[in-house]
Formats: sequence, C-alpha cells, structure tokens
Amino acid sequence: MAILHKATIVPGKLELLAAWLPGRDWYDGPAVEPERVAAARFDDPEGEVGIEALIVRAGDGPLLHVPLTYRGAPLDGAGAWLVGTTEHSVLGTRWVYDAEGDPVYRAVVAEVIRSGGHEAAEELHADGRTVRREPSMRLRGSTADPGDVTGDLTVVRTVGPVMAMGATLTGTWDGGSAVLAILA
Repeated sequence: MAILHKATIVPGKLELLAAWLPGRDWYDGPAVEPERVAAARFDDPEGEVGIEALIVRAGDGPLLHVPLTYRGAPLDGAGAWLVGTTEHSVLGTRWVYDAEGDPVYRAVVAEVIRSGGHEAAEELHADGRTVRREPSMRLRGSTADPGDVTGDLTVVRTVGPVMAMGATLTGTWDGGSAVLAILA
C-alpha cells in the first residue's frame, strides 16, 4: 500500500527533473519542466522508501520513463544517482534519487517481474481522512522462472518499441503502453 500525503513539496519533482534531465546521456530534449503523463507506485517491503514509476514528456520530446525513489535520509554511496532534495510539508526533507541506482527499487522491480506482480494500491491521507486513489498507470510483471534470469535489471528510458530479451515490467496508461524494465 503506497501511502501518499496531501502536502506541499518544494521544489516539486517535475521542477527537480527540469534541472536534472538535461545532464543525462539518454536525454535528448529541451531544458524545460517536463509534463507528467502517467505514474504508479510500488511498495517498499520495509515501508521506508517511496518508489514511483513516472512517464514524462519535456516539450515535444519523446515520452520518457523516469523511475524515482524518495528517502528520508541520504543513500550511502549513491551521490551520482541523486536528482535533488525537496521539502515535504508532512515528511520533511526528502532525498530524491534516480531509482535505477537505488537497491530497494532494483529489488522490488525484479520481484514484481519475477512474480507477475503489479503496482501498489494508493491511499491518500488528507484532512484526517484516507481516500483510495487510482494510479494513472498500471504496471505488470511478466513472470520469470528464477533459473531463467540472472537478476540483471535494465531500465528502459525512452518509451517506444523494445526488443525485450528477458522478463519484463510493462506500464499501461491512457493512450499508451510500453516495456519499462527488463530482467535478464
């Protein structure tokens, strides 16, 4: 269960991505704040790390898969994966990472792929109430026999046709569907 809070977040994740994306070697778009197209969450079994799969578009560039993790403290040895920090009005300072470099993300997505799992249910906590929220994207693992994969996870960044050699994580949203990660 992904627990979300009605909160003020400064800077917002799309603002962080506007500054961070142009420095990525896989990014070929304008230096503008991206638009959120779709998103879904995964559960961290320990309940400590927020895990989100985002589909964004910057200007007229291609759709991009940008998975993020949100942590309450810096992740040791992951400075190269840091997108930035943000102030969350409920949770305090959050360290936002490119999830590809976060071991919690890698383990959770590998397990979702192996088991044929899916995105987490989302609960929004606001004004003393809890409301279930539908994610704007559905995620599904293809399943894999543990003997068929070594555990190498590849995050697919540019949304489009992919020749997947291995088990996959697929995202489906209004108007699109794509392989987002491959476990080989």
